[in-house]
Amino acid sequence: MAMVNMLEAKTSLSKLVEAVESGAEEEIIIARNGKPAARLVPIAGAKKKLRLGLARGKYPPFDYEKFQALDAEVAAMFLGKEEK
Repeated sequence: MAMVNMLEAKTSLSKLVEAVESGAEEEIIIARNGKPAARLVPIAGAKKKLRLGLARGKYPPFDYEKFQALDAEVAAMFLGKEEK
């Protein structure tokens, strides 16, 4: 728990918020005339962690062979070698 005076809090508010947001500081006390006046703490639950595999099973698996066939078909169209 860090304590900063009002003037320092005014000049470096963004740094103080970043420190609390990142977890470097659990809370920061802002003092006026040496007496605690306010507390800067992160909002609970505001930051959600990224979960990998969230869409697992919702989409069919990627068919690489089908993709290569489409790639060859598109390349043939660009080169003017369309199959009729």
